[in-house]
Amino acid sequence: MATTTPTRGAPTPPAGGSGAVPNGRGAWRSRLWRFDDLASPYAYIAPFFLVFGAFGLYPLLYTGWIALHRVEMTSLSTSEWVGFDNFTKILQDSEFWTAVTNTFLIGVISTVPQLLVALGLAHLLNYKLRASTFWRTVVLTPYATSVATAALVFALVFRADGGILNWVLHFVGIGNTDWGNGEWTSKIAISVIVIWRWTGYNALIYLAAMQAVPTDLYEAASIDGATRWQQFRKVTIPSLRPTILFTIVISTIGSMQLFGEPLLLQGGTLGSTGGNEHQYETLSIYLYNYGWKLGHLGPAAAVAWAMLALLLLIALINLIVGRFLRKSAV
Repeated sequence: MATTTPTRGAPTPPAGGSGAVPNGRGAWRSRLWRFDDLASPYAYIAPFFLVFGAFGLYPLLYTGWIALHRVEMTSLSTSEWVGFDNFTKILQDSEFWTAVTNTFLIGVISTVPQLLVALGLAHLLNYKLRASTFWRTVVLTPYATSVATAALVFALVFRADGGILNWVLHFVGIGNTDWGNGEWTSKIAISVIVIWRWTGYNALIYLAAMQAVPTDLYEAASIDGATRWQQFRKVTIPSLRPTILFTIVISTIGSMQLFGEPLLLQGGTLGSTGGNEHQYETLSIYLYNYGWKLGHLGPAAAVAWAMLALLLLIALINLIVGRFLRKSAV
């Protein structure tokens, strides 16, 4: 005998009845089921939107409101509408453009070697190695280290007097280098800290993407006589193109937010100003000076929105480049 399976939106007719849903308890239960079907998805995602609204959207909008007012740290309860004067102030400040240039240069110096080394490490880890879990954990260990700890350790490495790096370079005939006060050496020192912390993290992302590449592609390339290097260039890299673009975007966002590394490289007054001549002052340090040292929250909020605008611009450029690469690969 054929049977019917009750659906979610309709209650099961009572046994022995004519199949009609009674107007009492059955109708109420049917309405409850329909309401559950409609409301459950929204209830499941509501916690995310509540947390995002409280800790993401509201601070963003409030920062935008402060950027249009004159607000001082000493008198948070009073504000004065100034329109876009705060934006005009920072755009006319040469130190702001110095911070933009430093942030961009440090980002390039740290991102390019970081992703190249991460690709190489992921390629090595993709082969069958003994104690592969151990090596993956070792690679990820720098990422688990706090920014303060890493910056303080590297500050000792890059010290001008008695630093470990200068001590090693002394044996190859290179004199003492003042890493923190040099125009390019300070940027290199900060970039080394960033590379050390984030290379392993990106390597594991690349490793996960490599393991998702079909083995048939490698087998076909091997049959055609391709070496491992040729397989890496012709099979692995094209397959990882979306992942590479993702890591470029994430690394760019991270470089725009550099704060702990330049702050703790020399520490004290020099660290909080980005060096004696602002040679490694990033946008985050510049914002910190305006907001917390000078107490001018309006320009500091304007800097935050300028950083957001730069990130959106960089994301747009990456999107255009990604589409161009996808079209060229077809």
